[in-house]
Amino acid sequence: MTAPRTPKYRVIARDLSTKIRDGELPPGSALPPQKELSASYGVTLATLRQALRQLEEDGLLSQQPGRGTFVAEPRAAYRLDSLRGFAEDLRAQGQTVSTQILDQQAAWPPSEVAAVFGGPVHAVRLERLRFVAGRPAVHQLSWIRESAVAAADLSGNSLYATLADLGVVVHRAAEVIRPGALDATLADLLRQPEGTPAFISDRITFGLDDTPLVVDRATILGSAMEIRTERTVGGLSMQWSRL
Repeated sequence: MTAPRTPKYRVIARDLSTKIRDGELPPGSALPPQKELSASYGVTLATLRQALRQLEEDGLLSQQPGRGTFVAEPRAAYRLDSLRGFAEDLRAQGQTVSTQILDQQAAWPPSEVAAVFGGPVHAVRLERLRFVAGRPAVHQLSWIRESAVAAADLSGNSLYATLADLGVVVHRAAEVIRPGALDATLADLLRQPEGTPAFISDRITFGLDDTPLVVDRATILGSAMEIRTERTVGGLSMQWSRL
């Protein structure tokens, strides 16, 4: 019995995928024009475009109207199955991460944060810009109940590790992630056009006695990160809600 032939678009997609993964086509590089590429593979434009769509869905290509098709930049993973510092998590994946402190001072939190803390409390306002592979990828605004954090060096140290050094133990966190878009201020900080798609993460971190310790909002570039988790029976609690 004759084995079924592999569709031509899959052959093309596999070939381009191999070239991307082997570094022959590095991130950010442009593919030849579609007419030229289809001729080199001996296929129609429709077949080539089917292959390009598959690679775009796989996160390997980015098709930009009016500009062409480019090899996508690799994305870091924002993992939901662990509770540790953002930079620590990315470094464990082999990513190069650095932090720019935009603001770190004692201040009165806004009313919505004070409500989480159970009333007006003097807290630390910590605003950070996270760089992955030298490019700004995440903006974080954190309100921290522990006032001693105001004097800590957080440019290279994890917030959770700093809290542990102060005798404050992190126990659990509740997090909501939703789609959003960059406003003018964040677009400028993250060097992207206003309205660029992003993930918005709102997280509350609790201590051993379930006291809220940190109220955090992270704005994550969708082009730089992807959300990943591993699920086992009873191993991860996730809820989906309509906006």
